Amino acid sequence: MPPVFAHGALRLYLLALLEKGPKHGYELIRALNERFGGTYSPSAGTIYPRLGKLEDEGLVATRADGRRTNYNITPAGLVELNKRRDELAGVESDISASVRRLAETLREDIRGNMRGLRADLAATAEAARAAARAGTAAGSASGSAAAPGFSPEGERLRQEAEQLVQAFRDDMRVELRRHAGGHPITPMTLETVRAVLDQARISIRNSLQG
Repeated sequence: MPPVFAHGALRLYLLALLEKGPKHGYELIRALNERFGGTYSPSAGTIYPRLGKLEDEGLVATRADGRRTNYNITPAGLVELNKRRDELAGVESDISASVRRLAETLREDIRGNMRGLRADLAATAEAARAAARAGTAAGSASGSAAAPGFSPEGERLRQEAEQLVQAFRDDMRVELRRHAGGHPITPMTLETVRAVLDQARISIRNSLQG
């Protein structure tokens, strides 16, 4: 995959982010993640060396804020940024192109993963149907005819299935809320959730009809 930022572009973009106000390192990482719609998140090893270089050049200053270090753009940094406004516009255009490229890559990954998931679910459903048929055949061979309608065993299995669905729902709600507390839910995450749940719904219905 081509690099997300061309040489020197991330350095310039960090100055643009700091022009909007002081930020600590994690806020800069989060701002970049949001700008890319969740498709890209730079590592601390990518951000902090560049901030250190900007500080060495006098374009950024630091100020302690408790256990965090806030980064501020300096007057010299503003001069540098103003001289390169046209270049910054090009960086914004490149970011938009990168977002489209990364989103397409993620969609391809999701489609590939969904194909594998569909195959796994189909195999699981078929195995369950085969086991059920074998159990029915064994019951018939032993002379015990299956009674139509309600049965204690059938009711127990139905309740267990409902409990599994409820537990899955509760677990996923907790995970989504925990994630949203630190990072926004992206369109790609929503697309993945929708695709996986749709396929799970189809597979379960097919299993019930088997």
